[in-house]
Amino acid sequence: MSLSVFYRGSKVKFGLRLSRRRLASLLGVVVLAGLAFSKPWSASGGVSADAVRSKITAEQIQLAAQSEAIQEIKADAEKKLTALTISLGEMRAKLRRLEHLGGRLADAAEIDASELESREQEVLAMGGPETSILDAPKLASGDVISDLESVLAQLEDKQKQLALLESVLMSHHISAESYVAGRPVDDGWLSSHYGVRKDPFNGTPTMHSGIDFANLAEDAGVFATGAGVVTWSGERYGYGKLVEIDHGGGLKTRYGHCAELLVKEGDVVTRGQQIAKLGSTGRSTGPHVHYEVLRNERQIDPSKYVYRDAR
Repeated sequence: MSLSVFYRGSKVKFGLRLSRRRLASLLGVVVLAGLAFSKPWSASGGVSADAVRSKITAEQIQLAAQSEAIQEIKADAEKKLTALTISLGEMRAKLRRLEHLGGRLADAAEIDASELESREQEVLAMGGPETSILDAPKLASGDVISDLESVLAQLEDKQKQLALLESVLMSHHISAESYVAGRPVDDGWLSSHYGVRKDPFNGTPTMHSGIDFANLAEDAGVFATGAGVVTWSGERYGYGKLVEIDHGGGLKTRYGHCAELLVKEGDVVTRGQQIAKLGSTGRSTGPHVHYEVLRNERQIDPSKYVYRDAR
């Protein structure tokens, strides 16, 4: 099959004869041109470039939001881990303080401190130089938790040791003198009672948890009202320079606003022993000693101890 086309004009005359193969090729070109012109793939039922770009943009926004949320979670976790690491450092400091106190108590009780060591200590052995918590590298959460468990176990062991030492001291050395009685000063006057009073700084009603004894004499002494073990000797908020004595059986006494402290933590003191010099440190309006009595860590009225007869 073939197709012949002839044209004859006034000045031009030509003829075209197409074979079957050439005719098929020509039809293919025409069809492709028609498809290119009509673009059937861009019809409403297809996927447009704008729709694709919009979807990609939405995905990018969602990924950015997820990334920001993850960063916030990571920052929060790092803050909590840092706080946990700082707490661990504080616990280690308290542990060293307990160890020091335990050693002094063992010496006072004339006991070999090694006899009080728990066998668990062999498992919990630790070493290495101490560094500042601010200089410490970031630790994995698992490492911090493991260290916390180790320190807590050591603290529990030290508490058992101190309880045993307290029992030995109170039972064999100072049980007769641990009886609390009398005033913490040898001269002066009672300047404020226990109970609700008008605050000397702002005038509002407040609870006064002890008794104040004032004395204007220079170098006036502060004296222990019962024998016991010094469990605090240093600054404390509101109290200024403070001495705290544990008399055993859940009974403690506190002596606040001192000018100078004459005893250290771990010292064993007797009734009537001078433990400080009277002063006006901390939240104070003048030279006096703030005297407290605590029963099972709660302040009680010291009056019955101040005015009862000493044995």
